[in-house]
Amino acid sequence: QVQLVESGGGLVQSGGSLRLSCAASGLAFSSYAMSWYRQAPGKERELVAGISSAGGSTNYADSVKGRFTISRDNSKNTVYLQMNTLNPEDTAVYYCYAHMLYLDYWGQGTQVTVSS
Repeated sequence: QVQLVESGGGLVQSGGSLRLSCAASGLAFSSYAMSWYRQAPGKERELVAGISSAGGSTNYADSVKGRFTISRDNSKNTVYLQMNTLNPEDTAVYYCYAHMLYLDYWGQGTQVTVSS
């Protein structure tokens, strides 16, 4: 059974930082590209950042470039999202997403709330 478990969310003041983690199990983690998505109330889910299976390629939404960093540790089956200089517009539920060819899996999400 595939599980993606996010952690590290919480309440932070504007300008602060958080580090999200997503621990994967039940899949060949190093074969999957990984992404972080987020969904704010009343808005569609959007891609925040992605990383290739080996970690050599990353991509970011324009809104987070220069502030967020995605990384992965294939020895720990974990992907991370370091979020710096947070602002209230970053408030959302953040989801971990694993994808490979026709297979994809979602985590349950972790809430990030940034107060002004």
